[in-house]
Amino acid sequence: MTKSDELVQIASKVGEILIARGWRLAAVESCTGGWIAKTVTSISGSSDWFECGLVTYSNASKVSLAGVPESLISRHGAVSAEVAKAMVTGVLDRTDASAAVSLTGIAGPGGGSAEKPVGTVYMGWQLPGVDAVSERFHFHGARDEVRWQSVATALSELARIAQSAPG
Repeated sequence: MTKSDELVQIASKVGEILIARGWRLAAVESCTGGWIAKTVTSISGSSDWFECGLVTYSNASKVSLAGVPESLISRHGAVSAEVAKAMVTGVLDRTDASAAVSLTGIAGPGGGSAEKPVGTVYMGWQLPGVDAVSERFHFHGARDEVRWQSVATALSELARIAQSAPG
């Protein structure tokens, strides 16, 4: 099984859960550049459960498209738990989606710091009846390896959270 097949398999599981609950997904991606949206839309029938994908690579697009307050970015940085949470709450306020996932991080090879080294990725999730949550991860490898691990983790965690969510 290829890495792409693995992602599709995880995304298909997410789709089954969301369809069963009548939920639609929005993805807000920064460091993964739309990889979640690409994976999800490679699945026939995903239009039944996928609402939209936003690539908010710049700080300005995080503010204008996902509704992230500029003050959060100024205070915590674009790569932070606070911004990951704001990305999911913002996209849910702006779309007809009922569930959301976000990713913001440093895929490398440059851009890291002592506090936030290359491979640092914050993810956020929000589902009906569940408050927005975010988590910090640290992945290793070259740029595409960090991005692949980020997508796999974001979708796997989304499936886990959705399975245990009320409703």
